[in-house]
Amino acid sequence: MGEYGLLMNNLRILRSRRAKLDSWVRRIFWMFSALPFLLVLTILTALWLKAQPLLLAHPLSKLLLGEAWRPQKGEFGFLPFISGTIWVTGVALFFAVPICILTAVYLSEYASGRVQRLVKPLLDLLAAIPSVVYGVWGVLTIVPWVEESVAPALGRWGDICPIFASANPTGYSVLAGGVVLAVMIAPFIVAIAYEVLQTVPAGLRQASLALGATRWQTVKYAVLPRASTGIFASVILGCSRALGETMAVLMVAGNVAQVPRSIFDAAYPLPALIANNYGEMMSIPLYDAALMTASLILFLIVLALNIFSILALRHVLRESE
Repeated sequence: MGEYGLLMNNLRILRSRRAKLDSWVRRIFWMFSALPFLLVLTILTALWLKAQPLLLAHPLSKLLLGEAWRPQKGEFGFLPFISGTIWVTGVALFFAVPICILTAVYLSEYASGRVQRLVKPLLDLLAAIPSVVYGVWGVLTIVPWVEESVAPALGRWGDICPIFASANPTGYSVLAGGVVLAVMIAPFIVAIAYEVLQTVPAGLRQASLALGATRWQTVKYAVLPRASTGIFASVILGCSRALGETMAVLMVAGNVAQVPRSIFDAAYPLPALIANNYGEMMSIPLYDAALMTASLILFLIVLALNIFSILALRHVLRESE
């Protein structure tokens, strides 16, 4: 009986030690899991504090809706940069989204295993190319193409549709930036949309085909409605990627502080503003705070889009279980 009691006591001690070890390991992993959240919070707090001098000196509505950007005179209107960001990103999504979704549908529903093994590494390669390389490609190829071919062809419709008005004599424009961005974000949208389509249960496809539906009818009425939320989330993630791109857009968009009225007008997105001007003219009052405010605006936009896309993807994954 004594030996039995000693054995049970040792087991209790061992269980207690294991429980304490598990507790400590759980806390350590929780701390590591909290690091990304703390990092985001730290960045947000730092930008907010750095932007405070400008936010206290000017009303927020005047900053967001003002069109004048004259730091020497204390005028900091962010509307040209916000609208430039929206224009370039919108054009990029216009070109990228239909092609990317159709590509993802083809890879998921029609392509053979051999084609999938060939295309996926190419998509990874496109995603890994540095943005400055895309920028050089845009300067050498897209800008002359827009200037010499697209602008003369579409400019004649400018009186009917102002979006095609061609008052900019160069190819450095919203359209050039949008085309380059479309190529850059395409691999991300295709990869995520493909993975979302793969989460649709195979039984759903088989049931549709068993009822006599064609392959396209199955995709259109069974697969795409089930995966629509996740595909939309992939588009939002691609939009977030486009919003944050700097070098490529900086090299081809024109960088003129104006509100674009046409796809051929020059634009000045927020990332290009920050990259071009930070570190210069810091002797001007509130200039540093203005650039930090631009960073804060961009950070909040991208953060909101990413949170929305993550929630949408989680909704898709819960439905597929």
